[in-house]
Amino acid sequence: MELNPAEESTLHGDNGPVKQKAIEILVALGEIFGADRLIEVGSVQVSGVSYKTIGDAGLQWIESMSSEKVVVPTTLNPTGMDLRLWKQMGVSDEFAEKQIRIIKAYINLGAKTLCSCAPYLSGQSPKLNEHIAWSESSAVCYANSVLGARTNREGGPSALAAAFIGKTPNYGYHLDENRQPTLQVEVDVPLHEESDFGAMGASIGKKVNNGVPYFIGVQSPNADGLKSLAASLAASGGVALYHVKGVTPEAASVELDGVEKMVFTSEDISSSYEELSTFHSGEVDVIAIGCPHASLSEMRKVAGLIKGKKVAKNTKLWVFTSVSTKLMAERFGYLGDIVKAGGEVYTDCCMVVAPVEEFGFKTMAVNSAKAAIYGPSASKVGTIFGTTGRCVDIAVKGYA
Repeated sequence: MELNPAEESTLHGDNGPVKQKAIEILVALGEIFGADRLIEVGSVQVSGVSYKTIGDAGLQWIESMSSEKVVVPTTLNPTGMDLRLWKQMGVSDEFAEKQIRIIKAYINLGAKTLCSCAPYLSGQSPKLNEHIAWSESSAVCYANSVLGARTNREGGPSALAAAFIGKTPNYGYHLDENRQPTLQVEVDVPLHEESDFGAMGASIGKKVNNGVPYFIGVQSPNADGLKSLAASLAASGGVALYHVKGVTPEAASVELDGVEKMVFTSEDISSSYEELSTFHSGEVDVIAIGCPHASLSEMRKVAGLIKGKKVAKNTKLWVFTSVSTKLMAERFGYLGDIVKAGGEVYTDCCMVVAPVEEFGFKTMAVNSAKAAIYGPSASKVGTIFGTTGRCVDIAVKGYA
């Protein structure tokens, strides 16, 4: 891999030990994956933010780099708690103290505490063909697919290294040849709900693994559906890029000759819904909506469904979103409708990386296929996967 004189100087330690270690990480990745050089990135999104996922070792590692600053706009993935309402959530003082230290450490590095798995909904939206270094799997898939930006699925350390250097190795999805479809999927079923897109993504992700699916026949999907599709494809199969004919920016320019074909049917979507639920009836402790973080239109939908009703006494309705979206939802009245009904809206965090074991939850209902995939393993809860309407209905009744 060729380095220019400035990069060589950094590699030799002339710009300090933090940048030296950062470029060592990038060069090692580049050599492993056959990159020819480092390329500039427009932004970075860093995972490894929740204390639940990185623990004391991760906290100490981040704090050890306090002498350095990031050189490109850098945002963070969700933390394990709402940074303002963590006591309301039921988070312990011990967890909160460590989580706040992590956030302060990132602030010292110059990162912006957006703390969202959907930064593209809050102003961090890269341009077509812009090279970035993002690490949250659903954000990576959405950025590559819907926005047409270019990023690999970075790990937390490699993303942070890119933030310090402002560059990333030129391999993988930064190259045209790796953005070609590996499977054509003819969609022979109407997709109406965000959860329908999630169910399809969960099924296709398992078939394509880390390949690139090309969808045909998806009728006028909205951004929320495409967000749900990105999240479930990434969670079930490690997909970092998909194309939708007539919708996504690169779909018209890819090569389809010789690409394997399959049909996705109503039977397939029904099976996916069934497989994503680990229990089907009984009392439900919490309904979690916003994985990835809810958009303003999703907040409007939840507010419309719950308005004039009440969340059941022994059940919680938790909606997760970004700080900016929560503020807009408040201005539009959606937040008030949800809270008046007994729902709670949290920012900065996500059910998947929250310390759910501290809350005593045993059962959860979600409208997100990603949350359904991770819930049983990451949160140790029985999970029901369904539409937003079904989730709100469960919240009102308290059971499924």
